[in-house]
Amino acid sequence: MKKEINVWWAIIPLFVMIIAMLLAVIVFEQAPHVPLVIGTAAAALVASGYGYKWKEIEEMMYKGIKLALPAIVIIMLVGLTIGSWIGGGVVATMIYYGLNIISPSSFLITIAVICAIVSLAIGSSWATMGTIGVAGMGIGISMGIPAPMIAGAVISGAYFGDKMSPLSDTTNLASGLTRTDLFVHIKHMFYTTIPGLLIALGVYAYLGKDFGKNGSESADIAQTITDLQINFVISPLLLLIPLLVIALVAMKVPAVPALAIGIALGFLSQVIVQGDSITSALEALQSGYTINTSNEFLAELLNRGGLDSMMFTVSMAIIAMTFGGILEFSGMLQSLMDQLLKVVKSTGSLIASTLGACFLTNATCSEQYISIVVPSRMFARVYTEKGLHSKNLSRALEDGGTLTSVFVPWNTCGVFILGTLGVHAFAYAPYAILNFIVPVISLFYAFTGFTIIKLSKEEKEKILVSQDETEATG
Repeated sequence: MKKEINVWWAIIPLFVMIIAMLLAVIVFEQAPHVPLVIGTAAAALVASGYGYKWKEIEEMMYKGIKLALPAIVIIMLVGLTIGSWIGGGVVATMIYYGLNIISPSSFLITIAVICAIVSLAIGSSWATMGTIGVAGMGIGISMGIPAPMIAGAVISGAYFGDKMSPLSDTTNLASGLTRTDLFVHIKHMFYTTIPGLLIALGVYAYLGKDFGKNGSESADIAQTITDLQINFVISPLLLLIPLLVIALVAMKVPAVPALAIGIALGFLSQVIVQGDSITSALEALQSGYTINTSNEFLAELLNRGGLDSMMFTVSMAIIAMTFGGILEFSGMLQSLMDQLLKVVKSTGSLIASTLGACFLTNATCSEQYISIVVPSRMFARVYTEKGLHSKNLSRALEDGGTLTSVFVPWNTCGVFILGTLGVHAFAYAPYAILNFIVPVISLFYAFTGFTIIKLSKEEKEKILVSQDETEATG
């Protein structure tokens, strides 16, 4: 017979996974896949001990994987995009013009702002990182800027737009689940996100001030520009391919067909513009592009992409979601969340608990969307009972859920960034300034009361009646 899982038993799979992760990743410097498998096994044993049959546990894992399937499809398409765009000379062209136009000292600010503008226009951090971010990594590394810094700036910019754009799925999800008007929700996020972006840009300005002062860096940039011209046909017309993909997404064309068009155009560019064989273009799609050059730096930069390069990322996403599926659908996650609610005594502790719950869900269920869905349904009534407007909850969900997903290496966002930008979460974490400073600002507001909007007594009663009716029918 199934019973509600005790919180102490619910903690065990998470504890086992974290210990295994620390040992495997930090001590033995191995991949995080096996620790996630160990965590999944521990979760299955706990669920079994509480009366769940193996068939039911299997179904929980499959449900978890199903939640990640859209992300897995995008991850594979991004691998194909990188391979075709490098082979087609698109990435080389973006790097070439980037090196000629942007100075090393202003690069971090520039790439953060560009990513912010693009993601604001298209509402997708992943599409932004998979296009502008990939080129930005190439440009920045060519300038001698450390990859984790570049990745942090790209992520900060991309997630600013993802959080603030009315086209963003997470923005619409947070506002919809809390029954908050979309533009009321976005306007309320200005108070945490705009200061967060300004602080991030200030840090990037400081970090970048000394880049480009070394004469050898200028020589390396000049050599890279020359080698790009030798190995690729460079043309501004090739920039139309990423611009078209961005325009399609901005026009609300779904990400999958938009990326597919970009892949097809990259493939054609490799065959027609670069003059490679169809065999070489197909190899770039499957196993990544291979450049023949004596420039070791350029070879390391451009020998990448392809479907095969994303299989590490895909397998980690699948395993992570089996772990998250058992925690979510067995009720273990709910037990952990209920424990969090017990410490709620004030507005400050309520919002702090919401932020913590979002991060905990990101860490346990490995999916950004779940980090918004689960806490939203758990905290909605509590916010109303304490007389707080729903936009306080919707903002906290985004501050704690959308932004912190990048810090969990086994979260779908963390694995996507590793596969796309080639930088591990532990490496870029100190430089993803926006993503960790916004939750801090949100906490400050929570305990000071600044920008925390209250309900009138009449509004509170009306919403409670509505919530009662929803619970009765749903």
